[in-house]
Amino acid sequence: MSDRDAHLLLVGMMGAGKTTVGRLVAERLGRPYRDSDAMVEEATGHSVPELFAQGGEASFRAAEAAALRRAVEPPPAVISVAGGAVLDPNNRALLQRSGTVVWLRAHPATLAARVGGGDGRPLLAPDPPGALAELDSVRRPLYEAVADAVVDVDELEPAQVADAVLLAAGAR
Repeated sequence: MSDRDAHLLLVGMMGAGKTTVGRLVAERLGRPYRDSDAMVEEATGHSVPELFAQGGEASFRAAEAAALRRAVEPPPAVISVAGGAVLDPNNRALLQRSGTVVWLRAHPATLAARVGGGDGRPLLAPDPPGALAELDSVRRPLYEAVADAVVDVDELEPAQVADAVLLAAGAR
């Protein structure tokens, strides 16, 4: 993270800890924190499940891409990127040119334990563990393609993940 004008972007599956770790890292760096999922909800006035119910996944993905474009505007920030944003090649290109991308990598079993019944996560119904394994198989190569660094989070507490992110991003 040698460029002081660049963002620090956290990517990974739902349940990997992007929001929790992103807030910790932003606090440690003294930077603003942005969460692209929260930005979707703020911009649309609807929760993610409501957006899926009203317009389907395609409508949600369009709102997600717009939120990501807003998230990477100045000033430099720590940004938790919505898990599925990497599905869009334009989003992947935007991530790669916007700063240092750190993939918070977790095994599907870890993710399933963290998200539980998947409340508020429409893509996980009706079988969260099975859905997470399927989503992981599709997204894993995309996260790998955009990541400048990888932090394995399975056995770590949030503060340890934040330490590892800062180290991986060269910000310590």
